[in-house]
Amino acid sequence: MKKTKLLLIGGFLAAGKTAMLWETARALAKRNYKVGLITNDQAPDLVDTAFLTKTGAGVREVSGSCFCCNFPGFANAIASLTDAGADFIVAEPVGSCTDLSATILQPIKDKYPEWELLPLVVLVEHARMQEALGITEGLTHPDALYIIERQMSEADFIVLNKTDLLSEKELKDDLEILRKRFPDTPVKAISALNGTGVDDVLDNVLKATDKAGKRLTDVDYDRYANGEAVLGWLNAAMDLRGKAEWHAFSENLLNALRQAFAEKNAEIGHVKLILLDGEKSIIGNIGKLADSASCRGETELYAPHVTLILNARVQMPREKLEETVHAVMAKLAKEADVFVGYDTELCLTPGRPNPTYHYNQIV
Repeated sequence: MKKTKLLLIGGFLAAGKTAMLWETARALAKRNYKVGLITNDQAPDLVDTAFLTKTGAGVREVSGSCFCCNFPGFANAIASLTDAGADFIVAEPVGSCTDLSATILQPIKDKYPEWELLPLVVLVEHARMQEALGITEGLTHPDALYIIERQMSEADFIVLNKTDLLSEKELKDDLEILRKRFPDTPVKAISALNGTGVDDVLDNVLKATDKAGKRLTDVDYDRYANGEAVLGWLNAAMDLRGKAEWHAFSENLLNALRQAFAEKNAEIGHVKLILLDGEKSIIGNIGKLADSASCRGETELYAPHVTLILNARVQMPREKLEETVHAVMAKLAKEADVFVGYDTELCLTPGRPNPTYHYNQIV
């Protein structure tokens, strides 16, 4: 029987995992695979799920905890996609998760030989990679940077993303840094936004199935837990009604949120939104305080009623995060003469990781 291929693409918040899943799904479809995608979050109403559904691939969401702390839920999502005909499944773990080799890859190799596990791909981007390796300083909490460093340490492939934003020298220097720090780990460079390099990564991981989960890394779970807990975590789904031009509204919302967080010196893990009007959509994000807001999709979109999904991961207490988001939304809605109705909202602090399995040896 032909095995279902399984690829995990990890990396910290704002490393570009969702864009990578989008481009990977596109590239795999061209290779005649039937693709399934799995998203993961501490709470429902995930922007990534709504966005990736538009790839045409089957999408499943594991919410409420990370893959490692809900391994049965992850396995059920894989089985559901396989039953629906998927022969290549790509999964995106929560951005603040690490120790995936011990808690996901080794259990899969041990318990699910019917799945063909591909090497663990970990995405990084210039700014936080340099912070995590002690080259530059920024606002990201040291324990969050610890998670990023551990993610790179356990990777089977490290992929430097967002090369479209780098100069030739920056790209060369970053690759040299990564190859020197992780000499036994293959390093690739891509721009998931425009697809450059994605096929090369796929070619390499498909040739290296024997390299999956070949590393275990020591993880200090106190630092790991605190690196997650320094982030407030908000997911909200809203009904918006009014005569606004929604692309401009989305950009204004992201810029207003960034300004509000900057005033509190609260570094952004990521802020994402997707605005939906039937088949039409606008997606936007901010990766950190130093970034500009980015929105793409429909322009000149006027509709009396749209749905907005907002995800915010910000270095501040959850109560302050919720208060800040509500204040920004209320002010912007008043200025744009828009009615905001919250359908669902959950604001939390991630709990201490408690994996279903933890392997201390390579399978």
